[in-house]
Amino acid sequence: MRKKIIAANWKMNQTIADAASYLDSFLLEVADEKRIDIVIVPPFTALAYVSERLSKVQHVKSGAQNMHWEKNGAFTGEISAGMIRELFARYVVLGHSERRTLFGETDEIVNKKTKAAIAATLTPIVCIGETLAERDAGQVEQVLHTQLTGSLAGIPAKELADVVLAYEPVWAIGTGRTATPEQAQEAHAYIRKVLAEISDAATAEKVRIQYGGSVKPGNTGALMGQPDIDGALVGGASLVARDFAEIVKISAAL
Repeated sequence: MRKKIIAANWKMNQTIADAASYLDSFLLEVADEKRIDIVIVPPFTALAYVSERLSKVQHVKSGAQNMHWEKNGAFTGEISAGMIRELFARYVVLGHSERRTLFGETDEIVNKKTKAAIAATLTPIVCIGETLAERDAGQVEQVLHTQLTGSLAGIPAKELADVVLAYEPVWAIGTGRTATPEQAQEAHAYIRKVLAEISDAATAEKVRIQYGGSVKPGNTGALMGQPDIDGALVGGASLVARDFAEIVKISAAL
């Protein structure tokens, strides 16, 4: 059985003061919840604070929202995997659709970042997903296949087994629209099929695949109950401590 992983992606929200108030509430709500992996992914300005708070908890980890693939250099505004590790974060979100669409990140860039994260003993959460136009054109599998083979190229099966994937249909992110449980399961099953092709069946069975895209307490149960959905990467709903705690509890109970 794959252990579920639920991550809160705060995006460009929450100051350190906001994070302090949030964690005061959230950590009480999930104090005894150790059946699943829980990750908080704050903006970089709050990452040191969040990481330090979570270091005293053990069952909730922190993650970064992005990183550069180089160890250091003249890359103004960027941070490296080593810098993230120095803050005791365990995860890093890579290739989010907002990075791909707004900042021009390609599968090749995501691949370099993923390899750098693995080398630094960070667990990458690699995001993939189609746009509405691509779905309507019947290109879902083609898009997912291209993103998977490009973003994960050259990663050995042993390392691939520990990578977390996040299927996020672009048309469902921040829109209030959610893929139906059946649509999400179909995409997740296809992703696992491609993983088996680029590695092997045993590795594909180990990889955890999250769903992301307007996840909220009301639809968590139906989504997390699908056989190939191993968790969620939560955006908007994760900004409310009680809502995110509810998503965690529902997921853990399944």
